[in-house]
Amino acid sequence: MDLDDLLAWKPAIDKSLANVLSMEVQSVKKESPRLAPFLEAVQEFALRGGKRFRALLILAGYHVAGGKDLNVPLPAAVALETFQGWMLIHDDIIDHGETRRGGPTMHVSMAKFHSENDLAGIDTDFGEAIAITLGDLMESLTTRCFLTPEVPPERKLAVLSEYGRMTRLTALGQLLDIYLNASPIEKVREEDVLTVHRLKSAVYTVSSPLRMGAILAGASPRLLDTLGKVGDLLGVAFQLRDDILGLGVTTEEEVGKSTNDLFEGKRTLLLIEAWRRATPSGREAIEKVLGNPLASPRKLDAAIEVIKGTGSIEYSESKIAELRDEGFKLMKGIPTGQAELLRKIGHMLTERKV
Repeated sequence: MDLDDLLAWKPAIDKSLANVLSMEVQSVKKESPRLAPFLEAVQEFALRGGKRFRALLILAGYHVAGGKDLNVPLPAAVALETFQGWMLIHDDIIDHGETRRGGPTMHVSMAKFHSENDLAGIDTDFGEAIAITLGDLMESLTTRCFLTPEVPPERKLAVLSEYGRMTRLTALGQLLDIYLNASPIEKVREEDVLTVHRLKSAVYTVSSPLRMGAILAGASPRLLDTLGKVGDLLGVAFQLRDDILGLGVTTEEEVGKSTNDLFEGKRTLLLIEAWRRATPSGREAIEKVLGNPLASPRKLDAAIEVIKGTGSIEYSESKIAELRDEGFKLMKGIPTGQAELLRKIGHMLTERKV
């Protein structure tokens, strides 16, 4: 299977996801018609768009492990999309995000629902409470989807075990990320940033999806270990690329969210390396924007120019290439055709423009 063959499965993933969400909406309506607007909001949010990277990597992992019929792991691919959905809903609350994939974030949408229906209380409180709960509901849907593939029971249990590991590590990464974002820049090390990227992003974006697909195909422990290591390296490189995109050098429409990493105060490799290299006046320009969403566009542009001038972007680019190449070297034991697919996936993830 070539990369184009893999990407051709995106419409099937979209269709399966739409079917699962539609059935969930109908099921909830039977519980109470009052709940329908909330589940319909989830449905709209999940189907709004997305590259389906993680879902496609489940199919890739299945193929790499010798699986033939990609319809078999398709329900697990859908599970990764519902997982991504509830993670984004919760993450947008933490980051105070207002838009996602060209529309309002869930908590913003639910706050608007509160206002339009003249409900009691504070609209933002209602919006966040409903969004958190809808995220929890999507998590239960994720588990059910992982139980759907028609494979031996022991493989389903193994996938659920991997799901538990993935969720745990992602949460630990989020905890560390929140802590570091509140820490003085000068005390945050490169090792700290890369640890956050591995736990919070790499595991659920690349390594666990590959491993889950391979588990469903009956992969050996050795192959699963290799896929985990390769996935972690490519996943960290993926996130470093995301940090470059999140600096503000692309449009909101391209990145898919309304917030800028500097406004959010995120301790990215770009930031800490720029801070280390910057002059006192350069650091002052960064400080005026960092963690300050009310900073003017002029100040944001000035801070971005400082970061660019330090060579921090080039440093991140070199780190991306280093991690990607290290991951490629670990593929030696994988058959040529499957390894070539993984290499193309690696380039796609780390060289993307959006």
